[in-house]
Amino acid sequence: MRLSVFSVLSAISVLTFAACRKARPPQEFDGPGAFGYIQTQVGFGPRIPGSEAHRRMGDWLDSLLRQRADTVIVQSWPHVTARGDTLPLRNFIARFNPSAEKRLLLLAHWDSRPTADSPRSRDSTQPVQGANDGASGVAVLLAVADVLKRSPPAAGADLLFVDGEDYGDFTKDSADVLIGSRYYGAHQVPGPRPLYAVLFDLVADKDLQIYQEGNSLVGAPEVVELVWDTAKDLGYGGYFIASPRHTLIDDHIQLQKAGIRAIDVVDFDYPAWHTPDDTIDKVSAASLQVVGDVAVALVRRE
Repeated sequence: MRLSVFSVLSAISVLTFAACRKARPPQEFDGPGAFGYIQTQVGFGPRIPGSEAHRRMGDWLDSLLRQRADTVIVQSWPHVTARGDTLPLRNFIARFNPSAEKRLLLLAHWDSRPTADSPRSRDSTQPVQGANDGASGVAVLLAVADVLKRSPPAAGADLLFVDGEDYGDFTKDSADVLIGSRYYGAHQVPGPRPLYAVLFDLVADKDLQIYQEGNSLVGAPEVVELVWDTAKDLGYGGYFIASPRHTLIDDHIQLQKAGIRAIDVVDFDYPAWHTPDDTIDKVSAASLQVVGDVAVALVRRE
């Protein structure tokens, strides 16, 4: 039998495509399930520290994590604000394979903002629902916990849910923002320090475009490269764009100050940020799928 050049090239193309499909790791992360976690969080109402919704959300997180992780550590403390109010705050640390020497840390904040202070806000007296700002990062971490419960990781993985990130004014009250990550930095879990940490914030925007964040590139450029290369390997280079755009003050800064190689995975091009319009209709399971696949791949590669 004689093959034409076209037939040979077609056969090579088919084999190459099949090999690429075979090489891609199986999809473990459940994007629609993660979206359900956003729905539950938004259902509590604004998770403002000191509110009943905040307390109920924290209890729900605690219960969920204890059903999934090998160990759960709760850091509880009162925070006195610049105005003299006392806030009951909690960080949750869900640990998988806690005896492993090689570890990585994934984190998100679980509180939401008391008032909408964006220039775009239609009503600055209203609280922020935080469907994307807060709930999306938590949803990614919870769905990662589901994956690690089903199939435990070879390396150690800690999922950190920090409180009080968004309470105060970032331009004036530095002591009343990034509260939970600052507390964690000063009260780290005993044992090996994580190889690196990745913060997930604003990661469910329907128009997902995650650029490299400036303070991440300065503080941990090799981690930025690792995460964006992982996304590219998964076919998500169109979502994880390998160029800088914004430089942000976020929870990763407090971890960097504590000696942890931390970066921020954040889509800051989100018009509803810090407005009452940060609602469930602005986020998507498809975006969560992209970010969640990258998060799981980071755990699996170690």
